[in-house]
Amino acid sequence: QVQLLESGGGSVQAGDSLKLSCVVSGDIDANVYGVGWFRQAPGKEREFVAAINWSGGHQDFAESVKSRVTISTDKPQNTIILQMTGLESDDAGVYYCAATRSMLINVATFYDFWGQGTQVTVSS
Repeated sequence: QVQLLESGGGSVQAGDSLKLSCVVSGDIDANVYGVGWFRQAPGKEREFVAAINWSGGHQDFAESVKSRVTISTDKPQNTIILQMTGLESDDAGVYYCAATRSMLINVATFYDFWGQGTQVTVSS
């Protein structure tokens, strides 16, 4: 099993930057090829934001954010970091990190383990 714990959400102003962290624990070697970030706004479906494999060499980004987002791994801390700049109102929602055994790291249905989420609010 794998557990994921997100942190770093909060209320920000439009145009601000934000750093979200996801600490991964459990049997990572057996269960984790990649870790992804997804978000869900009220009344909308959960959508893919970005993902990275554990070694860091394979990354993927949603087109809507790829110019404003970086994703990285801090392996000594078992942490995946998502950094976003130029936040917009459409970036608001609950951000979830998740772990997958699959190389299809941009597909939510292939993710096996999910965190509880962290809320991001963007005000203008």
